Amino acid sequence: MNEYGRIERLVLRHARTAFRSQSRLDDCCPGLNYHAIPDFPQALSDYDHFAGCFSAADIVWLEDDAALTPDAIYVRDAAIPSPRGMILCNMGKPERRAEPGLHGAAFRRAGICVLGEITGEGYLEGGDFIWLDARTCAVAEGYRTNPEGIRQLRELLGSDIHVEVVPLPHYKGPADVFHLMSVISPLDHDLALIHSPLMPVRFRNWLLSRGMTLVEVDPGEFETLGCNVLALGPRHLLMAEGCDRTADRLRGAGCRVETYPAEEISRKGEGGPTCLTRPFQRQG
Repeated sequence: MNEYGRIERLVLRHARTAFRSQSRLDDCCPGLNYHAIPDFPQALSDYDHFAGCFSAADIVWLEDDAALTPDAIYVRDAAIPSPRGMILCNMGKPERRAEPGLHGAAFRRAGICVLGEITGEGYLEGGDFIWLDARTCAVAEGYRTNPEGIRQLRELLGSDIHVEVVPLPHYKGPADVFHLMSVISPLDHDLALIHSPLMPVRFRNWLLSRGMTLVEVDPGEFETLGCNVLALGPRHLLMAEGCDRTADRLRGAGCRVETYPAEEISRKGEGGPTCLTRPFQRQG
């Protein structure tokens, strides 16, 4: 259970499946608060480039369904890996409520254990959750994840897992796509990329007390997903093109950085490489 070991198995949903067509994007994206409507042909090309970064991993491809919106391309939010199996989330964004059940069906077809699910008035999204090590995780309380969701998560994980609860700021309000992973991306067991201005002091100090080295995203690149970085392996990173100053900071911390074209599949919907992927098996 970590966010930095070499990715061995992960879940993806191709832009072809999530976006479907230009007309669907034109119809759906304004209501989903996209900054702009993606260009469908370019999104397909960009996603092919993105998916090619995982050629060495086993990919579980998710299928289309009439209940999905274009947000379904951001597969991390619908499920969380745990030591005893996958936990299906209950989405805080109402338009995405169908996604966890479809993830669960795909996991079962692939022979992947599903431990349980968040239900009822509990809400939890995968972007609000990170593993620090096999016995320690952090989960945010914000507009997408609530106290009841966190209570159910604790029950599913069991008493031997420490759950650090991180209160999120209001920032841009309930309609914004703001998760815990908007302000922290683990890069190795002792290294993380962060955005301190939106990080609770208690959480930041807790990370430091664990011996973490914290690299600050360039302030001018936070809004362009500079803090949303996926570890393909320890200090081997994938990030959106165009965040060059942050990439230089990461290289200065001893990291190898790869990039992908991000405008159509990431920036317009505010979902970077962590959002586009749901790794569920990493090298320990």
